[in-house]
Amino acid sequence: MEPKGLRRRSNRESVRIKLELFELNSLHSLIIRDEFAMKKFMRGKPAVKRKIEPDLKFGDADVAKFINYIMERGKKSVAQKIVYSAFDLIKDKTKQDPRHVFNKALKNVAPLVEVRSRRVGGGNYQIPHQVRGDRRFVLGCRWLIEAARAKKGKSMAQKLAEEIMLAFNNEGAAIKKREDIHRMAEANKAFAHFAR
Repeated sequence: MEPKGLRRRSNRESVRIKLELFELNSLHSLIIRDEFAMKKFMRGKPAVKRKIEPDLKFGDADVAKFINYIMERGKKSVAQKIVYSAFDLIKDKTKQDPRHVFNKALKNVAPLVEVRSRRVGGGNYQIPHQVRGDRRFVLGCRWLIEAARAKKGKSMAQKLAEEIMLAFNNEGAAIKKREDIHRMAEANKAFAHFAR
């Protein structure tokens, strides 16, 4: 049988060890909870912007991006043929530099504002936001391509050339899409204060 003083000391020791373990566990759970909260509100590092090489014919980075948006299943040479033949058709019909027509068409199609859905107090609101420059370019390209693909009965190069020329003159399906987005943003202007 052990003396009482020794047993008491071992009890104190065990209590101290238990407290330390409890503190370590609670600290560990706090750290995990904080990491979870950070992951919930923060994604990892922002994606690195890759520099896109300019295209071969015009030496223009915007045309290279447009070719990449046209491309399907990695067939870049097919996409280049489509875009370059569309540009040749534009040059024949308008007697202007096709890059100038393309840039003007993109400027006409690109939206200034868009609406984003946000949940506030149990209701979903469409809140108008200004569009960043790179997103304006992407949306303009996307709408031009979608409008061209929606047409039937011609080659993609002809449909794309037509849609670019229509957008150059502020007409066509891509321009209608932009006007619809602007109209929706104007209708929801009252909810703009939720954007803050």
